[in-house]
Amino acid sequence: MKPMNEHHFAILRRHMVDVVGIHADLMADELGKAELDARMLGAMARVPRHLFVPPQIAQLAYQDTPLPIGFDKTISQPFIVALMTDLLALEPHESVLEIGTGLGYQAAILAELAGRVWSVEVIEEFAAVAEAQLRRLGYSNVAIRVGDGSRGWADHAPFDKIIVTAAADQPPPALLEQLRPGGRMVLPVGPDEAQRLVVIDKDAGGRLKLQELIPVRFSLLETVI
Repeated sequence: MKPMNEHHFAILRRHMVDVVGIHADLMADELGKAELDARMLGAMARVPRHLFVPPQIAQLAYQDTPLPIGFDKTISQPFIVALMTDLLALEPHESVLEIGTGLGYQAAILAELAGRVWSVEVIEEFAAVAEAQLRRLGYSNVAIRVGDGSRGWADHAPFDKIIVTAAADQPPPALLEQLRPGGRMVLPVGPDEAQRLVVIDKDAGGRLKLQELIPVRFSLLETVI
């Protein structure tokens, strides 16, 4: 059988976005709405997800499932990527902090929607691959550093939005501090068996409002001592 080409991947990418839309409609009661943001879905229709997974599983990149990327880590299910990005409600002028770069797919989606993306990855090999791939694809508004994601990136704080792609028992205090008043954070919270997707809004006075959504399953946030 001949290898897949970009035309095939483009068809699968459109199909992936359709499946994400169906998934959102089926979960309308849990999410409080039946449709995700069209601008965000447009970004997912453009970003070549198959270039952000190991080459040997590129043909599986557009299935609505997490996939292994090495070091016992995964790239999130497309629906979860879509939902978390939708919940951020990004505006083109905003700065966003991502915790957990992985191979860079979520960062690419964020770069399509926000003004500036700062991403922290604890695994040096992931950061190097992600940085090179994002540069090749022309995403000049993304910066990556290797480090402990629970500490954020204070040099560039405060951030309008923060997304965390690994679970912690509690929202990391440093990230809450680096969130701009009026900003929003989306992250999984809880122990391995009982994680929930959580949205945290910080009002103009610095008060926090937490909203729990659906059960999720993420790798645990790694900290560096």
